[in-house]
Amino acid sequence: MDLAFTKEEQAFREEVRQFLRNNVPPQTRRKLVEGRHVSKEEMVIWWRILNKKGWGVGHWPKEYGGADWTGVQRYIFNEELQMFPVPVPLAFGVSMVGPVIYTFGNEAQKNYYLPRIANVDDWWCQGFSEPGSGSDLASLRTKAERKSDKWIINGQKTWTTLAQYADMIFCLCRTDPGAKKKQAGISFILVDMKSKGITVRPIQTFDGGDEVNEVFFDDVEVPYENLVGEENKGWDYAKFLLGNERTGIARVGVSKERIRRIRELASKVESGGRPVIEDPAFREKLAACEIELKALELTQLRVVVDEGKQGKGELYPASSLLKIKGSEIQQTTTELLMEVIGPFAAPYDEHPESSNKAMDWTVQIAPSYFNNRKLSIYGGSNEIQRNIISKALLDV
Repeated sequence: MDLAFTKEEQAFREEVRQFLRNNVPPQTRRKLVEGRHVSKEEMVIWWRILNKKGWGVGHWPKEYGGADWTGVQRYIFNEELQMFPVPVPLAFGVSMVGPVIYTFGNEAQKNYYLPRIANVDDWWCQGFSEPGSGSDLASLRTKAERKSDKWIINGQKTWTTLAQYADMIFCLCRTDPGAKKKQAGISFILVDMKSKGITVRPIQTFDGGDEVNEVFFDDVEVPYENLVGEENKGWDYAKFLLGNERTGIARVGVSKERIRRIRELASKVESGGRPVIEDPAFREKLAACEIELKALELTQLRVVVDEGKQGKGELYPASSLLKIKGSEIQQTTTELLMEVIGPFAAPYDEHPESSNKAMDWTVQIAPSYFNNRKLSIYGGSNEIQRNIISKALLDV
């Protein structure tokens, strides 16, 4: 089944492709093709190239530095970046806190933070999850007490992605401990990561990476004006933000690129004297994954076209469908890659001299498989997403 894009949309896709071919730093692309980690400096350089083009925050309204892209244009843009591949703009700033600020923030916050987000002058991280408050985020305990013109924040956030690089963190904090509903009494506050009393401690993941962290707040002083929107309305803003996050989690372009690689490697690696791609059982699994991906692509486009139905501060529940299926397909693609390389899976090591010389192109596949186990958990576990669907879409 072919997707019918308009001539204007097809022209936009070709413009994006041409720009990528001409402007992506070769070393950055090569690292991603090989499954290597890209440094913070390399990511920032690339994102500033995008911002200079006017595409760093293309989906934002023009009045805030964006290009007023339609939902379909944003979809095309992200898909092309993921398939090239090249780092997509930093989601914590561009897709999460940025839209919250220009939708609910005051003019001073918009004027100060939005240009800095677009140019990656501030690297943002997300302060939502806590020990014991992940999928049940409303049970969070980090508290912010107002004292004169300041907030005093105490508590802990965990699984904070890339906090080791961050200049700023947007936090959900409990500001009314006496609220009758646990979803009430929570506020959305912007915090400078250089503030006295903040400690960042890395968490080494099973794949050997260090992308997530614990963040501790000990009597951290934050200006009162760093509150976004109304006090005790943070849960509403969080739902708005998570709707954007879960739509992006589908990552159709990532799965397309991974399937391309699966086919490429399965044509080279032999099992039982013939290429893996010629194994009927393997081909059946790959075909089933591609069918699921096409269905996801169509579903995401329907959500994108309908995203105008998402009211201010409301969570568009269909995004939960994308989160569930998108994470499952990404996990399946890593499983297929593992099946291709079989016994050649090797621990990931940034140092080439210690890698498997015979099959050094396989070294990132096993770590990627382990790392992708998280996809069905973060951004709201898939179990929680099913609850959202049953209540909001099926009225169960």
